[in-house]
This record gives sequence, structure tokens and C-alpha cells, in this order.
Amino acid sequence: MCQNHCTTAIQAPQTQLAIHLPDWINDLVDWQQPLHSDDAKMALAIELAKQNVLRGTGGPFASIIVHRDSGALLSVGVNQVVAQNNSTLHGEVMAIMLGEQRLQQFSLGSQIDEYELFTSCEPCAMCMGAILWSGVKRLACAATGDDARAIGFDEGPVFEQSYDYLRNAGIEVIRQLQQPAGRAVLELYLQQGGKLYNGAAD
Repeated sequence: MCQNHCTTAIQAPQTQLAIHLPDWINDLVDWQQPLHSDDAKMALAIELAKQNVLRGTGGPFASIIVHRDSGALLSVGVNQVVAQNNSTLHGEVMAIMLGEQRLQQFSLGSQIDEYELFTSCEPCAMCMGAILWSGVKRLACAATGDDARAIGFDEGPVFEQSYDYLRNAGIEVIRQLQQPAGRAVLELYLQQGGKLYNGAAD
């Protein structure tokens, strides 16, 4: 099938997939502590991204999902693209998948409970779609897409109209909340020689 172009051995076909957060997550996250202020929620998302870089367990992005009324933490996600060999394991996607698994439902939106997603950087094109489909009612972002592009990441086709689309779908959007702290994590990743994983395998 590959003839002369294969450079790596192909494993047997996979019929199941397991994903997980790094082991240090539970040492850092207090699952019982409600998060009531936007600043506290974003501070946790940014700290998770920073620790992911410092501990060498993934890219400089992280997200949390919080119950909108109670402030209870539902799930967290840190970028695991390189660590788990999966281009879709961005912080937002990790948090959404783990949150839905915890609730045992395919959506985080209902008339009774509403959830909000705080992310250390504005979403890429893939995560924009995931957020729309997730059912969250509020999105807050720290660093900007331009901040991510400045260190070499390709965020894909995300435009101002993309945020308008989310708003028109009933999702409140807050941007540049604690932007300097979010940008600092991206710069730290670059300083430490972090891998830029934009589809290239080199």
C-alpha cells in the first residue's frame, strides 16, 4: 500500500481509543472548590496551560468548564496533541469530551443547567466548531489568535464572523480576559523550544 514512501511502521488497525489527562492534574486542581469570579476561572485555565508547558506534558493551551450558576468545576483540559499522538486533543476538546463523559450526555446545554468554557487562548477553527456543538452557553478567552500565530501556530479559518456566529447561536463571548498572562504562556512555550504541531510530523 505504501510502496516506497513509508517512513514509519504502521500499527495494527485500532478499534478503540483512550484519552487521559496528565497525572499532575489532580495535584493542582481542587475539584471541590467553586469558582465564582471570571478572574478565578481564567486564572485556573492559564495556570493549567503554564504547568503543561513547565512539566513538559503538552502544548501551551488549557481550558476549564464550569457550571454557570454554582461555579462548580465540571472538567479541565490541557493540550495533548504531541503527548498522545492525536491532532484533535486541544485543550477545549479535552475539556468538552471529559465533561460530557462525566455527565453521561452528549451536550453541555440544557434548560436546567448551563456551562461555560474558559480557555487560555482563543480557539482554533476546530475548537470553534467543538464549542458550538458542545452546548456551552458562555465562552471566555485569554490570549488572542494573533498571539498564537505570533509564535508559529496556525489557528485556521477563524474570523470575527466566527464569534458572531457563536453569539447568534446563543453563546456569550468574552475575549482578552487576562490576555497578558495567556500570551506569556505562549511565549514561555516558544522560549523552551516547544514543538509547533501544525500538521507536520517533523
